[in-house]
Amino acid sequence: MKPKVILNVVGLTPKILNSGNMPSLQSFADQVGWTPLTPDLPAVTCTMQARFLTGKPPSEHGAVGNGWYFRDLAEIWLWRQSVHLLESETFIQKWNRENPSQRSAQVFWWWNLPSHADISVTPRPTYWANGRKTPDIHTTPPSLRLRLQDQLGPFPLFQFWGPGANIKSTRWIVDATLNILKEEQPGLTLSYLPHLDYDLQRFGPNSRQAKQAAMDLDQEVAKILDYVQAKEMELTVVSEYGISEVSQAVFPNQCLRENQFLTVHPAKNGALLDPGNSRAFAVCDHQCAHVYIQNPKDVPQVKGLLSSLAGVDQVWGKEEMASHGLAHPRSGELFLLAEASSWFAYPYWGTKDQIPDFARTVDIHNKPGYDPCELFLDPAKPWVKTRVLLKVLANKCGWRTLLDVIPLDTSLVKGSHGLLPLSPEEGPIRIGPALP
Repeated sequence: MKPKVILNVVGLTPKILNSGNMPSLQSFADQVGWTPLTPDLPAVTCTMQARFLTGKPPSEHGAVGNGWYFRDLAEIWLWRQSVHLLESETFIQKWNRENPSQRSAQVFWWWNLPSHADISVTPRPTYWANGRKTPDIHTTPPSLRLRLQDQLGPFPLFQFWGPGANIKSTRWIVDATLNILKEEQPGLTLSYLPHLDYDLQRFGPNSRQAKQAAMDLDQEVAKILDYVQAKEMELTVVSEYGISEVSQAVFPNQCLRENQFLTVHPAKNGALLDPGNSRAFAVCDHQCAHVYIQNPKDVPQVKGLLSSLAGVDQVWGKEEMASHGLAHPRSGELFLLAEASSWFAYPYWGTKDQIPDFARTVDIHNKPGYDPCELFLDPAKPWVKTRVLLKVLANKCGWRTLLDVIPLDTSLVKGSHGLLPLSPEEGPIRIGPALP
């Protein structure tokens, strides 16, 4: 049996593939064939990677978004990594059972801490007791972490997400994947390449920067293509979603705050969303949002309020969610879908509230919703890059300082995803054979 390699080239669409900006990947697709994919809703990272791993809809695997409201904790958590949150068997488990003599590897795919794979690599920053955050990774086995960092250098975490996100993180992941293929020789290898996610969200999928991102990524993908073809391995390339042009943000939580459904705790560091004491709130996730409502009697009124917001296309209840594979206890009482040119922004505070201190920082775990503004430095702050350098230096010296350089201006965001594609050309794709 040939070793199998599966690349998740997030954001890849037939339109991008055939644009002339990805000659290596296009040539491979011409050789082995490709097919458009229909994503699940919401078409976001955690949900779609769970679909690939399990072959099941969110109603069965339970990953109803990049995060959800943990009702028993009364807390919103995004970007949880444990594979044990998936409620369906993954094809990695099946592979391990059917191929006990061959190892499996999972490189930066989600649901990876812990993973079902024999070999795993995933980002895991070090959060120091003095408040510092420094780049690092988690690996299985632990010795792999030392080898990769000795040979490739530290993982460039601040180029993986945030205003500094660029090709360096994807290049490191490609090099790590090749290192594992050569040194470990697994029978099954999954690798996640995130680069198209960045400038397509910053500047839109039709921008000059998006074209350059496709060209830069193709050069990195070519390294894996060359190795896989030389070793006669079986390669499949998938993507999770396409990224669409957007022009406005919608603020469902501010609407709920203004109408006394959402409660905040006026903490010293700013207004904090208090989900356990809120009658209703939304977990915003790109172009979709789960709305959690404590009292069933409030559902009609909340639905009416949110339906009236400009930029909201549909508001689904339980029946519509069930018909689209979203009927799960982790889902909200309502599910919002934005219009094609809109996306949902998480801010919940009102004009009389103190803005929370994390709002202007890269803080994916404290924010109760996805924030694409984290891809930007605030253009309204003079000498913002100098500020960043000085604050980073201060942190390295052990001084506590807030890296508050992220804008609140949602108009900067030009690309988003989460909905079904308007056409197959703008949706996700599979190149090569089906997943195991």
